[in-house]
Formats: sequence, structure tokens, C-alpha cells
Amino acid sequence: MTIYKKILEAKVLGKKLLTMLIDPDTKDLENIYKTIDNAISAHVDCFFIGGSLLHQNSLAEIVDYIKSKTHIPVILFPGNTAQVYSQADATLFPSVISGRNPELLIGRHVESAGLLRESGIEVISLGYMLIDSGLTTTVNYITNTSPIPYDNTNIAISTAIAGELLGMKMIYLEAGSGAPRTISSKMINQVSKNINVPLIVGGGIKTPEQAEEILDAGADMIVVGNALETNDDLIFDLSATVHSIKTKTV
Repeated sequence: MTIYKKILEAKVLGKKLLTMLIDPDTKDLENIYKTIDNAISAHVDCFFIGGSLLHQNSLAEIVDYIKSKTHIPVILFPGNTAQVYSQADATLFPSVISGRNPELLIGRHVESAGLLRESGIEVISLGYMLIDSGLTTTVNYITNTSPIPYDNTNIAISTAIAGELLGMKMIYLEAGSGAPRTISSKMINQVSKNINVPLIVGGGIKTPEQAEEILDAGADMIVVGNALETNDDLIFDLSATVHSIKTKTV
């Protein structure tokens, strides 16, 4: 079964998923490995690996480390065409549908398409939507796009529907790394009700209570990154919360 079919199956069954996002732009592999070990022990459902910048590309080392430790799926979340590695289980193929930068709608996809096809890796198209979080995030700056206003649910709904109609297999609502607030429950709820593909939400999630609110609103998967590097217990608390919702909804 493909990774995407497993995610779809979880959605159909009402199971909520927890994903750890790892930025490969790091020299501190020892700390990253410790965080990964905690995530494995906490039984996260997936690992996403990718980032906006690459000064120190440890992507291959991180993928190999995870693969040596567990069968939990490792999915690339590339911020540029250099983030391709065939030993991963799958790669997201994100298009920034919330913006109007042609390079991130189709340009960079053309550059990497042949390489991805030759790699044989499973490719999952993703409609990526940046939502205003009250802070100019790295993603906002790097993509050179304006985020969807925090309270403009109608634009978010229409954008998500357009992404699905264009063939995107999943929709991702992103507040950005280090966001001071999470995406509103109202927006998550309304987007979820208007699309049929899995809905992923990330950015600003720092507590189990926030995770529960987001999942109860209609998200199928939450993604947590930076917060896990400074709090060893958080991944265990998040996993307990996410998978208790899974138990209640099945």
C-alpha cells in the first residue's frame, strides 16, 4: 500500500495523525537524533523532512538514521529542488496555491520532475496554503508571497477547493515555523467541510490543547517541528492527545 493510500485510509476511519517536521539545515545532528528517538518512542505517524533554506544539508543522513531505527514513513517536504533523496518513502510535491509566484506554482516543479520520475519515489501532490499568523515567517519571506488573511475564511475555502479540483492530493494550511498563533478553528472547520482530500495543519502548535482543538475542528493531520526541539516531553503529550482522538472517533 502506498503512503498516500495509508493517509487516505486513516481519514476514512477517522484516525488523526501526528507528524514531526525536521529541518535538514542543521549541524547539530546529535540533538536532532535525540528528538527523532523521542518521536519514535512516542509513536508518531510520519516524519516530514525539509526546510526553506540549505546552508548545511543533512537530509540524507537524517533519512538514513530514521530508516535504520523504524518503519515509520519518512516523507520529504522539499523547500527547493536540492531536497530529493530516493531512500525516503515518499516526497510531497508542494505548490504554493495561496500565492501568485509562478516559480512556486509550477516553475520549480518542472526543474525537478525528471529527477523525481527517475528516482522511483512515491510523489504526493500538495496544495500548500500560507495563512497569516501575525508574523512574517521564513516561508512567507522565501516564497515571496502574501499569506491569506487570518480571518478571511472564504478565500481559504475557495483556494483549497481550487487546489483539489486541480488534482492536489492533500491540502496543507500553514501558519509558518515559529508562528505566534495557530490557524483559527473556524478556518480549519470550513476548509475541511468543503474538500474531500486529507487536510494537514501546521505552524504554532505548542500544546496538546492546541492540537486537540485543531483536530476537532477537522484537520486530519497536524505537523509539529520547532517546539519539539526545546521540550522533550511535548512529543509524548501530543501523541497521547492525538491518538486518544483517534480512539474516540473510530
